[in-house]
Amino acid sequence: MPEPARILVVANRTAATPALIEAIRERTARGAARFHLVVPATSRGLHRVVDPEDSGRDAAHERLASALAVLSAAARETVTGEVGDANPLSALEDAVHRHGFDEIIISTLSRPLSQWMRIDLPAKARALGLPVTHVHPGAVQACVIERPSEPALVG
Repeated sequence: MPEPARILVVANRTAATPALIEAIRERTARGAARFHLVVPATSRGLHRVVDPEDSGRDAAHERLASALAVLSAAARETVTGEVGDANPLSALEDAVHRHGFDEIIISTLSRPLSQWMRIDLPAKARALGLPVTHVHPGAVQACVIERPSEPALVG
């Protein structure tokens, strides 16, 4: 029996949304997988300037704790997780280099609201040479999945 795929999930405010839960279910249905969630400790408002390293950690820990239960149910096994660097690209790269993964799933807010989409986090993640699935929020039917070897699918 082959080893399960090791999949990094990077999400913050979308860590427990229906679209991400459905993406985890869909990936689990395609084959054995182990998931690890990283929630960047992103600061908001004036805290980005005053104390960017500390202010986002509490909120990130809360999001991580609430998301792990629902993602574990979707994966049908325990999803592990950690709070990452405030910079989402650094958090993603740190996790890939520290743990080694076979795939990445990135869940973002919609394009007009997402700082991660302004910096094009999914494209930067693809530069690591791993397959990247980008999950958009909203209705499950609006979930968009992009992989480097396939055209974008809407389903």
